[in-house]
Amino acid sequence: MTEEVRFKSVVGPELAGTIDLPEGEVRGWGIFVHGFTLGKNSPAASRVSKQLAREGIGMLRYDNLGIGDSDGDWGDGSFTIKVQDTVRAATLMAERGTPADLLVGHSWGGAAAIAAAAEATGVRAVATIGAPAEPSHVERQYDAVMERVLSEGSHDWFVGGRTLVLKRAFVDDVHQARLRERIRELHLPLLVMHSPTDNTVDIANAGEIFSEARHPRSFVSLEGADHLLTARGQAQRAAHIISAWADQYIHRSRPGGKER
Repeated sequence: MTEEVRFKSVVGPELAGTIDLPEGEVRGWGIFVHGFTLGKNSPAASRVSKQLAREGIGMLRYDNLGIGDSDGDWGDGSFTIKVQDTVRAATLMAERGTPADLLVGHSWGGAAAIAAAAEATGVRAVATIGAPAEPSHVERQYDAVMERVLSEGSHDWFVGGRTLVLKRAFVDDVHQARLRERIRELHLPLLVMHSPTDNTVDIANAGEIFSEARHPRSFVSLEGADHLLTARGQAQRAAHIISAWADQYIHRSRPGGKER
């Protein structure tokens, strides 16, 4: 079962989200932060969230600005906006009485999940899948048009079968984003998951994130998985691991409340 929700981005337009409702005993709630130009219905976001819901952890997955069912222009977003909108998503979950215990981020969304965790209401643990150690890792994806963007202010960028408008403010924000300090200051349990055969974000990034993080920290190698988790059963496998790892953190009692 799912519930459709909408909430405002920090820059104004409404973002579309889907909450995969937990089955059986409710163990907790979480938010899935999707990759760079992906969306809430991408294989990683959809399959991981649905499997976690089957295991009792309800998950909100939402489309970033200008992606999928969300309003606005993708080019008006940035890494900073993605982080702030993740915090907004956590606020939505808290307001509906289901505060998010868990942030799960895939690829670029993993970096955003780490950066948002300290400000996101209720978050107790963070899990990343195929995340880069620095947000600027995505620059290689639009390297061919970057010079035009910097000189002209914006330029069309064809990616994933569609044309997006890449803007200078977006490029500047990504270039200036720094994640390592956020990792060191996280002070929350962190699970780093990465495939050794990831051809999009090298597994060396996982090592850098893990080495910067403080305990409690964990690393799991997703052997056989591709970056997008499209291979049969790989997204579900990742969800199983996250579910088992997060169990000890999402069951702690909240101040003034009952154990969940």
